[in-house]
Amino acid sequence: MSETALRLILLAAGYLIGGIPFGYLIARAKGVDILKVGSGNIGATNVGRVLGKKFFYLCFALDVLKGLVPTLAFGLLTGAADAQTRTPADLWWWLGAMVAPVLGHMFTPYLGFRGGKGVATGLGSMLAVFPVLTAPAAIGLATYLVVVKLTRYVGVASCSAALSLPVSTAALWLAGADPWRGAWPAAIVTGLLAFVVIFKHRGNLARTLAGTEPRAGQPLPNRT
Repeated sequence: MSETALRLILLAAGYLIGGIPFGYLIARAKGVDILKVGSGNIGATNVGRVLGKKFFYLCFALDVLKGLVPTLAFGLLTGAADAQTRTPADLWWWLGAMVAPVLGHMFTPYLGFRGGKGVATGLGSMLAVFPVLTAPAAIGLATYLVVVKLTRYVGVASCSAALSLPVSTAALWLAGADPWRGAWPAAIVTGLLAFVVIFKHRGNLARTLAGTEPRAGQPLPNRT
């Protein structure tokens, strides 16, 4: 098997693994169709609102892992994780492997290409691109926790965290320190990923501006 074929298979596998709708499966196990309650989203936030905090944490952890595992596996199996031998092309491939599970989560083929908003899966994927995106991912997580603590709006916190990713990645690249020399592709990809995450949260942002978005811990009216 050629190196390119292996990489394409790993990308496809990452998409399919990322597409596993853990939130939907968890809710189904409790007799709930998560697509028909709350926001209708399969992500951890809606699962937690409907089923309780422990199911939020379970769903969040599984969604993080389905981003982290295939992305890390790609880096190890293709050599992209080796900073000493990694080429710019290798980094582009690895960033593609990072995005694949996130797209799988957002547009899962198992639910007619409906899905979640990609925050937890994106966190796992970026943590796996070590060390280039590990620090920006940690900054993004810290941003999320601070904003959700201050505002109690999950959507606002998620979008703030997404925006912090390209900003922190670009800042580290411009600083010119190892291992961020030559990491400009990561700044571009995290910028595109932030755009997609914000686009997926457009409904939350609109409700926040309208004053109708529930805060963290408050139930969301069922979809009609």
